[in-house]
Amino acid sequence: MLIPCPKKGGKNTSDVKSKTPSEIRKSSSRQTVTLSRIQHWVLLKAIYEMNIFNQLFPVIRGLRAAKKSYKASFCFSRSFRDSSVEVHSQEQEVIIALGSNVGDRLHNFDEALQKMKKSGIQITRHACLYETEPAYVTDQPRFLNSAVRGVTKLQPHELLKVLKKIERDMGRTDGIRYGPRPIDLDILFYGNHTINTDILTIPHERIQERPFVMAPLVDLFGLDIDDYTIKLENIFSKRSGGLFETWEKLGGESLVGKDGMERVVPIANQLRNLSSKTSIMGILNVTPDSFSDGGKYLSTQSAVCQVQLMLSEGADIIDLGAQSTRPMASKLSAKEELDRLMPVLEAVKNMPEMEAKLLSVDTFYSQVAAEAVSKGAHLVNDVSGGQLDSSMHSVVATLKVPYIAMHMRGDPSTMQNSENLEYNDVCKEVAYELYTRVSDAELSGIPAWRIIIDPGIGFSKNTEQNLDILVGLPLIRSEIARRSLSVSHAPLLIGPSRKRFLGEVCGRPAAAERDPATIAAVTSGVLGGANIVRVHNVKDNRDAVKLCGAMMERKRSYPCQGKHN
Repeated sequence: MLIPCPKKGGKNTSDVKSKTPSEIRKSSSRQTVTLSRIQHWVLLKAIYEMNIFNQLFPVIRGLRAAKKSYKASFCFSRSFRDSSVEVHSQEQEVIIALGSNVGDRLHNFDEALQKMKKSGIQITRHACLYETEPAYVTDQPRFLNSAVRGVTKLQPHELLKVLKKIERDMGRTDGIRYGPRPIDLDILFYGNHTINTDILTIPHERIQERPFVMAPLVDLFGLDIDDYTIKLENIFSKRSGGLFETWEKLGGESLVGKDGMERVVPIANQLRNLSSKTSIMGILNVTPDSFSDGGKYLSTQSAVCQVQLMLSEGADIIDLGAQSTRPMASKLSAKEELDRLMPVLEAVKNMPEMEAKLLSVDTFYSQVAAEAVSKGAHLVNDVSGGQLDSSMHSVVATLKVPYIAMHMRGDPSTMQNSENLEYNDVCKEVAYELYTRVSDAELSGIPAWRIIIDPGIGFSKNTEQNLDILVGLPLIRSEIARRSLSVSHAPLLIGPSRKRFLGEVCGRPAAAERDPATIAAVTSGVLGGANIVRVHNVKDNRDAVKLCGAMMERKRSYPCQGKHN
């Protein structure tokens, strides 16, 4: 049985059964070639997920050898050697690598992306950020590396001229090859074309030997098949084997965190590795109606005292909110929220104890986010993921701060309605809906390297669904990875603290009595991959987090494999 070929965009053609026998015969050779390529990609995907490349190299080599026997007319890519080459197409998908090790490296990236956008390159996906040791010329500062995926109408050599102009405008000169530079912009891929001219080679040379290029390149794809990944796989395999295969040959994910390469998140003018230890986010609600501590910290003095306590107990981040998001909470205007928030925020920001600590603002209003960041907040924590303010993503993009995108359906007054609690598979659906909101944020200009994801425990979920989320954090990551590896690598935040579902499970109707259950939930979450935990009781949860960290470190250094005498 033949499977219909994917059309451009990943959609299938009409079912083969609807064609006449003669039509099937005429198209069968094309369909068979397409099917073999899809099978090849599916196999690579399975290998990547199972991490057993060494066992399956002979199979992959056999597939590549079989592909070489196909006629050139069936090849997805086109090869050009004339320096005057033109591609007659409205838009081409491109992948561009970024590197910098001179000056404010992150600012250089932001400026380059802005210039690229103004020059006719629409960015659709961002890789993670990697801080790496220099290659080839080692006596120079560490590099910041990433990559972006986008679309452009620029011809290949026009695109090259644009990128070279951006480099010159940002201060790059003809220095030492592989030496220091404020910005380095390389075209890795241009559509499905292979180009070899005097001044341009695509795919870019030496991709396969550079982990600092391969890591962000892989980030730009998901494990699911789409039209462009099939085409890219075809181009890439001609030079060095498949994309994921090449990455695994270099060491793959095991390289991240060692060998001079760290995946980092930019916060408060620093690059932080949020996967190295779990961070504690202490909750401060300056509201009269929050479910746990409403009314306790309305005065600036009481709020400052509570922050001092949480910091002394080990909080890394203070999350300041002035609008209750408990079920059925009444909605404040942005102005009312600012009136509550700003006096406390300014007082907290000026505390000596806040040095080296982070301040987050919990809001779904873009106006509040902008004002809070202007007064010193380092992160924006949006329970709606941009659903309750259409300007939120574009505003946060201009603020250039990390954005916590949480999953919620509806708003606090409707999120627990029956229709918002309908899931066939809560982990898979939360992952998909969360990914779509992050994708919208990326298209608005928030890079994936500034995204933190939160599955929204207690928001639009019943007790059983909240439990499924807690035990299903690895599944949520893997489901997101099907669509975007970069988003799947984003730091993950959970907030089970004193939530109603804990009271229902443990028979604790009073929120203040749910701290032991919170500790158990936090423990499960950290062992499941949470990087940030948002809690009311910092002291006891800090101990739980420390123990989880020690257990995971012990497991990494001396993994128990079920061996017993």
